[in-house]
Amino acid sequence: MEGKSSMRLSQEGIKDYGIWKEKGYGVPEYDRMAVKARTMEQPFWIHFGAGNIFRAFQANVVQKLLNEGKLDRGLIVAEGYDYEIIEKINRPHDDLGIVVTLKADGSIEKNIVGSVVESLCLDSDNEREFERLKEIFRNPALQMATFTITEKGYSLVNGKGERLAAVGEDLRQGPEKPGSYLGKVAALLYERYQNGELPIAMVSMDNCSHNGDKLFAAMDEFAKEWQENGLVEGNFLGYVENRAKVSFPWTMIDKITPRPDKEVERDLVADWGEELKPIVTGKNTYIAPYVNAEESEYLVIEDDFPNGREALEQGGFIMTDRMTVDKVEKMKVCTCLNPLHTTLAVFGCLLGYRRISEEMKDKALNRLVRIIGYQEGLPVVNNPGILSPQEFIDEVIEKRIPNPFMPDTPQRIITDTSQKLAIRFGETIKAYVRSEKLQVENLRMIPLVFAGWLRYLMGIDDAGEQLELSPDPMLTELCPVMAEISLGQTENLEGIQKILANPSIFGVNLYEAGLGELTENYFREMNAGIGAVRRTLEKYCG
Repeated sequence: MEGKSSMRLSQEGIKDYGIWKEKGYGVPEYDRMAVKARTMEQPFWIHFGAGNIFRAFQANVVQKLLNEGKLDRGLIVAEGYDYEIIEKINRPHDDLGIVVTLKADGSIEKNIVGSVVESLCLDSDNEREFERLKEIFRNPALQMATFTITEKGYSLVNGKGERLAAVGEDLRQGPEKPGSYLGKVAALLYERYQNGELPIAMVSMDNCSHNGDKLFAAMDEFAKEWQENGLVEGNFLGYVENRAKVSFPWTMIDKITPRPDKEVERDLVADWGEELKPIVTGKNTYIAPYVNAEESEYLVIEDDFPNGREALEQGGFIMTDRMTVDKVEKMKVCTCLNPLHTTLAVFGCLLGYRRISEEMKDKALNRLVRIIGYQEGLPVVNNPGILSPQEFIDEVIEKRIPNPFMPDTPQRIITDTSQKLAIRFGETIKAYVRSEKLQVENLRMIPLVFAGWLRYLMGIDDAGEQLELSPDPMLTELCPVMAEISLGQTENLEGIQKILANPSIFGVNLYEAGLGELTENYFREMNAGIGAVRRTLEKYCG
């Protein structure tokens, strides 16, 4: 067992880089302790959210720039939701991590990433940790605070629109000792304001539209209420609302990082031992000292940094203006990726697939996503200029989705579909309705997906077996309607007519758009009996 200690994922355990290079690992090609010292003295980037996307993407890019000598400082990460990530993953491994890139050709690339040099808990009850965070925010060298905390992490209200209790308490009590995630962030921003109104970019890197606006809205609400109630000094609100002092850039991020995969785990445990096994925290976070991810990655950032920035574009990030970020985001979400994922999720669940990649071997499904992407979607894409929509969708269809080594499932992707259809398909329908050249009746496959989704909501798969539905906030409203329809029923479908006429689901009233009757007819065919979904797909996509 003594030999195993030198195999630990720690600063001491990896000091002989030669061993790890021989085993096929990329290693930090810089003096990590010197980088840490410079970072502690003059931090330039702190990131909130110590999860897989950060570890696989942002931290890996900074490692690349450090290896190439284009950066001399690393990253600081703070976790505000699940402190066990820091306590059980980051600190036992001296903030080192392993990124395993799963390539479509079956090869894998393994890198020991050392660019994160400090990790903290965003915990106002821990005086030492919170004071260190305040110290970082008081530092004039800090250029940006970035976030991957999920879209709901920016909300100050619950699903009913009611202000969250912890947020309400923070708004009443002020920045002294906040309890909510965003209250703590606002308190740190106030610390920076008090130290000379120092400039900073507050950059959401979450996968949601106009993400910078969501972060700004939260910080603005804290600043307004605190100032109105006399809980802060001076004009903190003016500081937050002054883009020359505090910016909230828009970004578009795209990289798939599934939960740690068993096959990857076996490979790594053979090298490192049991310490690399995943853990499940008390908050049900499934995390490991390694992260597996796809090869493709995009991070497009609005170039608005009041305190300057490092040349992060040299690591692959794309710096541009706000409107271009918006175009790229719409290109991805409305045409080139997300609609194709939803299509495969719907039919994958109905046909019993457990991996998205397996569906691309199904000739009918392969043809379906190609028609939706190339024939129905691409004609209305607003080309952002910095990325080719044609090349982007080529990569998605030929390389990313078929990657057999990516353990992503239709059951995961179909989650919350009622909240996604209006963006992923509705925007394309609206563009056809507005167009003088394109005809709505040429949209033949998008309605097929809608019909498939209704068929899915019946909770019966194409083999006639019970189907467990993934979480969706509208299930309680939609499932009773679909429960009134039995398998084999093709008449008296008034219930689905009300659903198809709902613009809050589809972005449009499908009957007014000219697609309601077609969707109904597809549903009738798919609901004709056992195997009808497959027969319908073969009929139109075979």
